[in-house]
Amino acid sequence: MKIKLTFLFLLFAALSVKAQDFTYASNSSQELDMKTYDKDPGAHALVLQEFGEARINTDNDNNVRLFYYYHVKIKILDSKGLDKGNVEIPFYEGDNNAFEEVYDIKGVTFNNDNGALTSAELNSKNTYSTKQDKHWHTIKFAMPGMKVGSVIEYSYHIISPYYLENFRSWEFQTDIPKISSQYLVHIPAFFNYKATLRGYLKLSNNESEVEKECFSLRGAKNDCSKIVYGMKNIPAFVEEDYMTAPKNFKSALNFELEEYVNPYTYTKVKVTREWKDIDDQLRINEDFGGQIRKKGLFKDKLTGVISAGQSDLEKARAVYAFIQKSYKWDNYIGIYSVDGLKTAFNAHSGSIADINLSLVVALNDAGVPTEAVTLSTRNHGTINMLYPVLGDFDYVIAKANIGDKSYLLDASDPLLAFGLLPMKCLNDKGRVFSPGKASYWIDMDKTPQRESDSFNFDLTLQEDGKIKGTLVHYSLGYSAYMNRKAMKKFNSLNEYVENLDERLHAIKILKSDITGLDSLNSPLTEKYEIELETHDGFNGNQLSFDPYFFDRTTVNPFKLPDRDYPVDWGMPSDRRYSVTLHLPQNYTLGDEPKSQSIALPNGGGKFITSFQTVGDSFNFTYVTQFSKSIYNQSEYPYLKELYNRIIAIEKENIVLKKKI
Repeated sequence: MKIKLTFLFLLFAALSVKAQDFTYASNSSQELDMKTYDKDPGAHALVLQEFGEARINTDNDNNVRLFYYYHVKIKILDSKGLDKGNVEIPFYEGDNNAFEEVYDIKGVTFNNDNGALTSAELNSKNTYSTKQDKHWHTIKFAMPGMKVGSVIEYSYHIISPYYLENFRSWEFQTDIPKISSQYLVHIPAFFNYKATLRGYLKLSNNESEVEKECFSLRGAKNDCSKIVYGMKNIPAFVEEDYMTAPKNFKSALNFELEEYVNPYTYTKVKVTREWKDIDDQLRINEDFGGQIRKKGLFKDKLTGVISAGQSDLEKARAVYAFIQKSYKWDNYIGIYSVDGLKTAFNAHSGSIADINLSLVVALNDAGVPTEAVTLSTRNHGTINMLYPVLGDFDYVIAKANIGDKSYLLDASDPLLAFGLLPMKCLNDKGRVFSPGKASYWIDMDKTPQRESDSFNFDLTLQEDGKIKGTLVHYSLGYSAYMNRKAMKKFNSLNEYVENLDERLHAIKILKSDITGLDSLNSPLTEKYEIELETHDGFNGNQLSFDPYFFDRTTVNPFKLPDRDYPVDWGMPSDRRYSVTLHLPQNYTLGDEPKSQSIALPNGGGKFITSFQTVGDSFNFTYVTQFSKSIYNQSEYPYLKELYNRIIAIEKENIVLKKKI
């Protein structure tokens, strides 16, 4: 949920802004003696106080800069909270020697040592900088003298030339609770920002006032808007399985520039606000639109790849395979070509944009109408559809339009089948771009792909209590892709099977046969001759057989009382197990297990079991199916209960008795 906190300069009520920094290196015996936090007894650490301040102003050389200050005090409650004392401060270094500067880092650790207050100051020599990539660096330090029970406190300043591009956001909610968090901003009248509160928590404090003549440039003075945003008693954000980027759901404050007056030229500038403007920017950008317009770039290279008699779908599959084999991904993502498609193709190496924009051009050269789709990957966050920002996109794929169907394609991975996307791309919306028409949205979380696995066991109980037989595993769609990736990590299939044999404690693999490994558009088939040890199951004249021996569910991934964000599988899935067991003549079946069926509301999924006997054999099947990609918060209790029921059911065994 997002709450728009739009403010226009000089339209505030006359309120008194009370936000101010707390005293540095102050502490109390109550803080030092604290053992747990009553509002969250399981918390590993607790933010006692947090304060930040951001101000657009001029430096000593009369350059406009963003000045940012951060100050926090944290209580370490147990050993798992000690990582809060390992501090990282990211900063950006752009081109043309424009960089952010981190300075005045201070830190102190307080302890109660047998009733005596001790403190340890951070030595500036113990801070160091590391380079993350071309533009991002990180200053790191560890708080001195830290242990369970410590109160740590640190502060720092950042001065940045990127006052337009990056007015500092503020993260109210993190993985530990906070008692108090306040953010104070000073914005000159030159700049009009839209403030957006993301998440489900509400502000406990939001005050504003006019700050007279707070900004001065070349003798001209401007008033500022002075605003405080505050929250109290903030719960920790708890991450669970099956979610996209946590930043999509954590309570945080973001600022987006809508328009400004250039403080040097006094020219009014309206920042991009319509998707048409984004279209225009991409169209004229040489590294995006300029590359897509390179018609004929691959025409001569497709000789022998496609033929005149092929259908458009056959051509598309052939071109897709050609681009897959022509490139090796260099692990760089983004929507812009790095060195140009021609250079990347000749080097047989390129970024995501180099590869997939090449696919767009090559498919169009083959006569298959194809567009580019810009999107945001799952870890990058969701796109703000109301406020167009190119930085929201970090990935590009191709969309081939054939007849009344379209196929979303990513040629960067040699194991991805035609029409299959990696999980990271299945995130909210994508924006389809074509040079000749307006862009439009598509749903990335409603693609036709799914995970599908089928496990068929044909087993025979031996007189000595061992069980021997075969396992045939068919995997389709995304499951086949993931299994192929797992196999390709090994030097040979024999190594893969040996590793699998070690991981399957209840099963011994005697022989294997794997087919379809390189046939990406076909199912992957794994056939194994196996043996199960069952001596532990003997109890007098009966044997307890576990039909869920291969893939038992033992842990519920959903543990929260409630969940404030959706459950996102990425795609629908189904896993089917069929176990046939042939009994020797001196064994008979005990009580037959009951067939069971549990369904989620609105056709959201199901878990079913069925049992039937045929002569001296029985067949037991069970299916787990999730028919939706995303389940909203109101459906969370049903998913949680479904898993509870599955775990309880899968504890049941089938009893086999010796005939007397």
